[in-house]
Amino acid sequence: MTENLGKSTAPPTNAPSGKQFFGHPFGLSVLFFTEFWERFSYYGMRAILLLFLTAPAVASPEFQNIGLGFDTGTAGFVYGLYTAMAYLAAVPGGWIADNLLGQRRAVLFGGIFIAAGNLILALHGLSFLIAGLSCIVLGTGLLKPNVSAMVGGLYSTDESSRRDAAFSIFYMGINFGGFVGPLIVGSFGEKINWHLGFLSVGIGMVIGVIWFWFGTRHLGVVGQPPSDPEKIAIAKRTLLKISAAVLGVVGISAALHFTNILPLTIALVRTVFNIAYILIPAAFFIVVFSDKSLSLVEKKRFIVIGIFFVLSAIFWGSFEQAGTTFTLFARDSTNRVIAGFTIPTSYFQSLNSMFIVIFASIFAWIWVALGDRQPSAPMKFAIGLVLVGIGFLVLSFGATAAADGTKVSPLWLLSVFCIHTFGELCISPGSWGRRSGITSPDKLLARWNTFQHRKYF
Repeated sequence: MTENLGKSTAPPTNAPSGKQFFGHPFGLSVLFFTEFWERFSYYGMRAILLLFLTAPAVASPEFQNIGLGFDTGTAGFVYGLYTAMAYLAAVPGGWIADNLLGQRRAVLFGGIFIAAGNLILALHGLSFLIAGLSCIVLGTGLLKPNVSAMVGGLYSTDESSRRDAAFSIFYMGINFGGFVGPLIVGSFGEKINWHLGFLSVGIGMVIGVIWFWFGTRHLGVVGQPPSDPEKIAIAKRTLLKISAAVLGVVGISAALHFTNILPLTIALVRTVFNIAYILIPAAFFIVVFSDKSLSLVEKKRFIVIGIFFVLSAIFWGSFEQAGTTFTLFARDSTNRVIAGFTIPTSYFQSLNSMFIVIFASIFAWIWVALGDRQPSAPMKFAIGLVLVGIGFLVLSFGATAAADGTKVSPLWLLSVFCIHTFGELCISPGSWGRRSGITSPDKLLARWNTFQHRKYF
């Protein structure tokens, strides 16, 4: 779960000295635990979402813990759409923070939206599902890119080593949250009631919001809102235009639906988003290459970015099967009884974070030990893609063994999660090291942000 930490645009200023957190400004602890609770929320809720969607909608002696009764195809689409939107929302979330709210307010409001969304999910019904997931998407978009950007803002420009160490500590907050979340939420959700699981997520995020609220005094001037009135005015006008366009699309769609001209079905929505996933990036790259102000060298670099964009989408699209395909395999085809204890299906979602905690330092040591002999960034990317493919190959053998209804050993899933984690540790930006000239998230993002001055961003 070594995730891209988002666009780091915080000014290079120091937080007030005083209390320390592992030798770092105490503000790092504020951001560490805020991110811990956010990832607890995200991965905890994700661990039970598909199970809740596919659980029978009518109680029976076998299934007392009722869900929404979706078929696996529909549930997988809802899950995929939610996770895609949650990560895509980081783009407008970062823009709003940079131009209107400031990172500090964006994180606070984002946490409130996430908490509210999960508390809404604690209520039963399709309308509550839509409202709850929408709130979580909005909240994640505001919180996720900005809390990580604030980590870099705690340090001055000449403290790159301390900043790198701070991001390593911050990564641990991500992975500890990702490890604990499925265990706690899964215990409440699977063993008692799905909505109690969502409620536990909401309570956890409320704790995170309170922690951040009282801890902001340790952040100094980091994350304050922009002070340029002209910039704010332009941003407000832009946001108003975008909001009007979105409301117009929603209004037209609602009119077409309720007049029965073009009813909004799951199949239709799936088709629209599948087309959008292709057309929007394609249109973006066409606009870039039609700009005569870009040099040939810049366009070639953008081609490289495009290649990595596609390959990264393939990798993470495969990796995210953990919440769908792997969850169904754990529930339906895995023998989860060990010494009389039935392992909840959602517990398997903690494996990736556990392996990251165990092996991240080992991989870091390997890259450092290899020095200039370590594989290049593209080669590590290729290794990561190969490993994710090997993981699916391993799972295919397990699926073959379970084809006749036999429950197979949990070691199949354990192996797949371990292999995929190795792939993630190769493909994650933080692993690219000296050979690529990228030794920290800030340096990777600085390369991407060479295009920042262009109107596209």
